[in-house]
Amino acid sequence: MTASPDVIESAPKAQETPLPIGTLGGDSKRSVEQITLLLFIAVPFVALLAAVPLAWGWGVSWLDLGLLVAMYYIGCHGITIGFHRYFTHGSFKAKRPLRIALAVMGSLAVEGPLVRWVADHRKHHKFSDAEGDPHSPWRYGETVPALMKGLWWAHVGWMFDEEQTPQQKYAPDLIKDPAIRAVSRQFVLWTTVSLLVPPLVGGLATWSWQGALTAFFWGSLVRVALLHHVTWSINSICHAVGKRPFKSRDRSGNVWWLAVLSCGESWHNLHHADPTSARHGVLRGQLDSSARLIRWFERAGWAYDVRWPDAGRIESRRTPAGKREAAAGAPGGS
Repeated sequence: MTASPDVIESAPKAQETPLPIGTLGGDSKRSVEQITLLLFIAVPFVALLAAVPLAWGWGVSWLDLGLLVAMYYIGCHGITIGFHRYFTHGSFKAKRPLRIALAVMGSLAVEGPLVRWVADHRKHHKFSDAEGDPHSPWRYGETVPALMKGLWWAHVGWMFDEEQTPQQKYAPDLIKDPAIRAVSRQFVLWTTVSLLVPPLVGGLATWSWQGALTAFFWGSLVRVALLHHVTWSINSICHAVGKRPFKSRDRSGNVWWLAVLSCGESWHNLHHADPTSARHGVLRGQLDSSARLIRWFERAGWAYDVRWPDAGRIESRRTPAGKREAAAGAPGGS
């Protein structure tokens, strides 16, 4: 792969003066962190595999299902609106209470400390699908065996790489903010809250240990596993397959069947063609719940200076194939 000269629009320039450490741990992952990471990947994944036969045999209560869905979409929108569109790309500006709320919501997704997450993603955009990209599925080449290996790397493997993104270079703006730095360093606390809220609610609602246990299984373990693999699929699947109606310097594609579960993130081709856009699903039929919530935040006065794409901006980024589809009135799925 060859390094790209482009730099993500919203990533701040590196600071010359040292900044305080921003997250739990530093720029490299120690053995204890890697072991913990493995447990947080493996245990929820086993629960996800067990969910199908358990649901088939014993069913799932409406309470457990409600906890799973509620906690899933709180964490998912915390990642998509907060960690991604707001903190990483600056797609809008937020009043202080919303800024902190988005930081906490994203932390409840259990996808790592905020500053580390943002630094990794900004680096991904700087070198997208080129040398230096932390999680490109094209890392090992374009043959089928190489792509299979690359998909595994992009989906999970890259997280166990000891050499991590320098946070002071890629996220100095977040490190300088004491409140955001604190939320990032409190990742273990927010992980604990995320895992304990469902069994607490389930136990109190049913007044039983069984209610707490099933709520923990569905609302904590299964929910975390599902959200993790949907998020990781944006790194792997959406950089390997999908339609590409917009011009980008990488292989990002639109994968329609992930749109609802990813809260609009799987309209990934437009995102890489226009990284600071607050809306990713810009074509007819492209559901984007994250953009809808940002619109509501804007109307409530909590968000402002939102970077909504206009028709001219969208048209200027279309590929010839995308223009032909637009002329034919085709929807923008894959």
